[in-house]
Amino acid sequence: MIWKPHVTVAAIIERADKFLLVEEHTAQGVRFNQPAGHLEAHESLFAAVVRETLEESAYHFTPQHLTGIYRWHADESDTTYLRFAFAGELTGLAENRALDAGIIRAAWLSLAEIRACQTRHRSPLVLRCIEDYLAGHRYPLELITHYE
Repeated sequence: MIWKPHVTVAAIIERADKFLLVEEHTAQGVRFNQPAGHLEAHESLFAAVVRETLEESAYHFTPQHLTGIYRWHADESDTTYLRFAFAGELTGLAENRALDAGIIRAAWLSLAEIRACQTRHRSPLVLRCIEDYLAGHRYPLELITHYE
């Protein structure tokens, strides 16, 4: 059997000193995560993070920087994730859009609130991506090339 990591994307979005997270039902209970999800076949990483942000939060997102690439192994599911985290800006809200199944709500939380609910994070990457963003990790999108 050939081993393959699960490729995911996540949006790091800050507004008025708060970060956009989604509260969602998971196999481990109700958890917080960035708007995030799996890369789909024939989809660019950029298109994936725009799509996932809209589906999970109803916000339109434009990625502007790559914050980081993260490898994390979830022991409980024996799954390895390769996450591409993007920082960017919101360009609107689809107010009447239904959120993805399993998503309870989109929430704006301060860094202190995010740290206080760490035991309810979907993964340790939630806080790590925000800390990297706050540390100024901003890489040009041109680092990623998607060939059609």
